[in-house]
Amino acid sequence: MSEYSIASNFAQYFKIRFANTKELRQEAFKIRYGVYAAELGWEPENEHKMETDECDDYAYHCLLEHKRTGVFAGCVRLVIPSPDNPGLKLPFEANCLQSARKDVIDSTILPRGSFGEISRLAVLETFRRREKEKNKPFVLNEVNPQNVYSEEERRNFPNIAMGLYLAAVALADICNHQGMFVMMEPRLNRRLTRFGLPFVQCGDEMDYHGMRAMFYLKRAGFNSDLSPELLEFYKLIYNDLVEQLYLVPFTNPRDK
Repeated sequence: MSEYSIASNFAQYFKIRFANTKELRQEAFKIRYGVYAAELGWEPENEHKMETDECDDYAYHCLLEHKRTGVFAGCVRLVIPSPDNPGLKLPFEANCLQSARKDVIDSTILPRGSFGEISRLAVLETFRRREKEKNKPFVLNEVNPQNVYSEEERRNFPNIAMGLYLAAVALADICNHQGMFVMMEPRLNRRLTRFGLPFVQCGDEMDYHGMRAMFYLKRAGFNSDLSPELLEFYKLIYNDLVEQLYLVPFTNPRDK
């Protein structure tokens, strides 16, 4: 790992955690509540202060931990419909299937278990660096000075979302998936494409918490187009996840 790279700087302050316990998954649900319910108002507030849906039961969840404080900065999940229960759907299949461009890719005919959808990526407001906040300290708890983030730590905040995207791609890679879907703004797709994740639009734009469309990334594009620096970042995250979990990779029954 090079001395002054995105990967080495990121690894100094953050670590990807695979949410393999009920307690860790609940930490992800709390982050989602803070962003999607309390901050954005996209989901209803509730007394448990956790945001969940039916897809959580067949999804893999990741958290990003700030090492010095132990605070979880963000989360992402990869929803994987099981081949044993064909009635289970991806989030976009349940909510936006009418916008799908089936001539590009048709999820309904792909082998279930061979693909997933990146979903519910969320980063706590505390860990988002905004221009208007660049001279303000980031504080999670006013009475705890340990949670005031230094300028060096904040310099890594813009890479948090990218790290979470790469975590979801790494999960799909470990699972031997043939591709993955994500619902996002076209401008975000242009940014990810520049970074080396060549998602292809496979759905019409629609108003879904803003103008968004469905995109698909085939396995060949999981990491082959990443720049050397981002490939190093990807390998760091991939190796972190491999050490934390054991998954049975997908195999196509027709290949047996």
